[in-house]
Amino acid sequence: MESRLLEYDLSGHDLIGSDDDYKHISGMNLNALWGVFWIETVKLWEIGGPIALNIMCQYGFYAITVVFCGHLGPTQLAAVTLALTVVATFCYGFMMGMGSALETLCGQAFGAGQIHMLGIYTQRSMIVLLLTTFLLLPTYVFSNPILQLLGQDHDTALLVGEFTMLIIPELFSLSITIPTSKFLQAQSKVGVLAWIGFVALSLHALLLWLFIYVFDWGLTGAAISLDLVCWINALAQFGYVVFQCKDGWMGWSWSAFNDMWPFVKLSIESALMLSLEIWFPMSMVLIAGYLKDPVTAVGTLSICSTLSEWQEMFFVGINAAISVRVSNELGLGHARATKYSVYVTLFQSFLIGILCMIVVLAVRNHLAILFTDDEVLIKYVSELAQFLGLTMLLSSVHPVISGVAIGCGCQGLVAYINLGSFYAFAIPLGYVLGSVANFGVMGLWGGMIAGLALQTLLLSIVLYRIDWYKEVEQTTKRMQIWGDQDLETEKIKI
Repeated sequence: MESRLLEYDLSGHDLIGSDDDYKHISGMNLNALWGVFWIETVKLWEIGGPIALNIMCQYGFYAITVVFCGHLGPTQLAAVTLALTVVATFCYGFMMGMGSALETLCGQAFGAGQIHMLGIYTQRSMIVLLLTTFLLLPTYVFSNPILQLLGQDHDTALLVGEFTMLIIPELFSLSITIPTSKFLQAQSKVGVLAWIGFVALSLHALLLWLFIYVFDWGLTGAAISLDLVCWINALAQFGYVVFQCKDGWMGWSWSAFNDMWPFVKLSIESALMLSLEIWFPMSMVLIAGYLKDPVTAVGTLSICSTLSEWQEMFFVGINAAISVRVSNELGLGHARATKYSVYVTLFQSFLIGILCMIVVLAVRNHLAILFTDDEVLIKYVSELAQFLGLTMLLSSVHPVISGVAIGCGCQGLVAYINLGSFYAFAIPLGYVLGSVANFGVMGLWGGMIAGLALQTLLLSIVLYRIDWYKEVEQTTKRMQIWGDQDLETEKIKI
């Protein structure tokens, strides 16, 4: 009996119908439910584990820079936090959002067997993202006057301006890093992403220690290290795509310039969806600059935001994994497999969120030690830990549903939900509670929690109303329109 159950769980033959999709499973069939749960769990973590590690390493480039620079002093901590959490995250969020269109198209094309289109889509995304970097460049160049115009502390804004000018090369590296990572994710070639990200993060930690503490280059050394590591990471991913993925990458092609407007339109919808979500914590850090004792307020909120965002980056990895699963299965025409993979992922993500909340509450008095030696900051962060724990619980759900939206290609609807939940509701509420009602950082974070709760509720309603069979039909139509391109167009080989 045990060996039969093992075979049933691992192979899933008894669960698959003649159309290669799951059979319908009634709620009372516990064996079948366990079989689906086991199969989808294995598939999820085979894809999601390496992606989560890679994205946490990518975010770790920013987070570990804040950690090292935070020990230089409270002003340096506030400046680097504003530079990376506000300016760089603003641009990173928009670039990542633009790249999410590639996640939809590559995933569905791979599922539909149109592997030859992956390279063309990736090149098209590189072109779009490179142009986008030039549009975002003024944000780096004029960060000092922009922050002063927004009412930030003069000395801190001046230091931010100097730092952002030094990390401009990091911005341009994203036009390669993001498309190549989506290209590999769509094919579940995620192990190499995890290794490249881990090695790059380890190198960054070594260079930060060397440049800041050995060579005594201060914030300049931190910026140089960030630029170097981000470009090493980008070129390593690009090299793997070109030389190791011959099926998907068939050389440079003029076809990348075809159908640009539909691609840009989907990219903008994706950017609005994801960037509005990523910009939300950044907005709270910015508002903290208006509170009493802004250096302490920004420092406290930045430490909690960094911890929260590090956990959320893990779930963004799960977001990417479920997006790959959804887009692949929709491309194959498997409605039930798509639905079951979503439910299994949501259940496991919620359990992980509960675990994260428990850990934060257990170590609440020691959370800030990694970032600062300032006793005041350590005390304030400890008091904010209960809000941080609840935020982590809510953040375990909404990235998964956002990943489903990316896999389906319905980013526009989620963008409206994010806009309403965060910017029309949460930010005004947080400002009123934090500044007008004088609850300080706790008031700001209370507004953030309210916004996350509203977003999670609305996304859950959207998920409940999805017709998976209709999504399969729409995916088939999209692949017919976007996939019928002349692949004999002149190619420029590398």
